[in-house]
Amino acid sequence: MKYHIIIVTALLLKGVFVPVSANDNAACDADISRAAFEQLGVPLLQREKPDNKTSGRVPHVQINAVTDDAINRKLDELAYSLPGVEKKPTVVSLPGALGMWLTDDIPVKRADTIISGREFSHIHTDGSLHAPLPYERALEVAERGWGELHPWADRFDGWEGLVMLFSPRSDKELAVVFQLIIESYNHVTGSRFGLSGC
Repeated sequence: MKYHIIIVTALLLKGVFVPVSANDNAACDADISRAAFEQLGVPLLQREKPDNKTSGRVPHVQINAVTDDAINRKLDELAYSLPGVEKKPTVVSLPGALGMWLTDDIPVKRADTIISGREFSHIHTDGSLHAPLPYERALEVAERGWGELHPWADRFDGWEGLVMLFSPRSDKELAVVFQLIIESYNHVTGSRFGLSGC
């Protein structure tokens, strides 16, 4: 917990993370965080040029990803700034991928959505990631070009909303991806993180 406080403090100083409990608009000025929080639950816009190709099978990966190291670093900082989320090796066999693990003090309301342990999502080296969402939101993600359903989404109860979100290519796309990560976190934990602040 002490380590998490240090990380969030560092992100606050860098303007990357905004506490959602803040009451004044000045605290919502970090563009990516503010945009993500403002769009929680809002219908997704169509993603520009959604031409991503994937393996279509397990291992489920992008095969033509356009990546940006700076964007991927911001994604990493944002994803691991969520309360009670730790960076640990993933349980899936994908070289370089890192899991987003919930600490023991964070409740898990939808254990059926988790592949193993307390890992609710994992990020690939190209900035794409797998995350569970409510089924209707997962369909919207696919329809609007932000990702696609996992090939095994229809195999197991609770996995129907498992999606791969495509690598963000800009800060604007990163805000949408972070928004969906927050929605996944809320879906799994039953929390309303971000819905009462910015």
